Amino acid sequence: MRYLEGKSILITGGTGSLGKKLVQILLRETSVRRVIVYSRDELKQSLLAQKPGIGDDRRIRFFIGDVRDPSRLARAFEGVDLVVHAAALKQVPAAEYNPFEAVKTNVLGAQNVIDCAIDRGVSRVIALSTDKACSPVNLYGATKLCSDKLFVAGNAYAGARATRFAAVRYGNVVGSRGSVIPLFLKLRDKGALPITDARMTRFWITLDQAARFVLDCLTMMGGAELFVPKIPSTRVVDIAEAIAPGARHDIVGIRHGEKIHEVMITEDDARKTLDLGDRYVVLAPIEWRAPDREHHGKQCTEGFRYSSDTNTEWLTVDQIRQMVSDLEQSGDGEISA
Repeated sequence: MRYLEGKSILITGGTGSLGKKLVQILLRETSVRRVIVYSRDELKQSLLAQKPGIGDDRRIRFFIGDVRDPSRLARAFEGVDLVVHAAALKQVPAAEYNPFEAVKTNVLGAQNVIDCAIDRGVSRVIALSTDKACSPVNLYGATKLCSDKLFVAGNAYAGARATRFAAVRYGNVVGSRGSVIPLFLKLRDKGALPITDARMTRFWITLDQAARFVLDCLTMMGGAELFVPKIPSTRVVDIAEAIAPGARHDIVGIRHGEKIHEVMITEDDARKTLDLGDRYVVLAPIEWRAPDREHHGKQCTEGFRYSSDTNTEWLTVDQIRQMVSDLEQSGDGEISA
């Protein structure tokens, strides 16, 4: 965290699940100079400001704005050292029905962030990706793949400017909006839970783990990397059993744009991927990377694929139950919303 001392950090989508967790960590555990929350919803900003230790912290700033608006971004980026780009339209069904709205926020908004960061002299920008960006089968995943490509290529686009860009890609966040866990908790007393497919598996990461991984990658990035954490997999039927033991499982079928298993690194990407121990890093062409920030790790083997169904680490039913209990007690995520 020492790298963050004295820095001015802006978080786009700062009132989302991850954005709020980042704000809490930055204000409570670091000596940052300023934290700027940039988002569209004034109500969510007001609610965040009412949380103990946030609204009364002199280092916090709230900016109403949309990543679709480059002039507002340019104003917000004034004097900013670091940016975490977490703003996105991420609900799969909504993106399918309103495709260009997702494109305007997730793709054109990403380019606006890149342009403004370069023009305003921001030092580093790290963007949030998703497992759905890997071999996408829905529009949300496709827009995030495009966003990933934009941020990685942004290092070449910056030319002689000092701004550097990287991205992080991780799996489902426990308790985030749209997560299956809040749904199962709501229905656990009904005696039956809807299951799309009994074979389904997913990567899982807690909100706290995700936020700390983002900040850690922000400090170690050199530019043009795509970081992927090593995290456990779960079976959807195990999540159901952990939350509602003995409940009936009603198979409702896979939704449009959904996968049986999620992938975060494909066989083709593995050729340019290093295993750093606790994470993987997918590297861009050498000429796009900072020569003084090389990563030293083990080259992934030919044919390697990081998929939720072939993962070597799995959460047991008891571990899932404990994770959900911890989440309910902490108040993180959208469990109580």
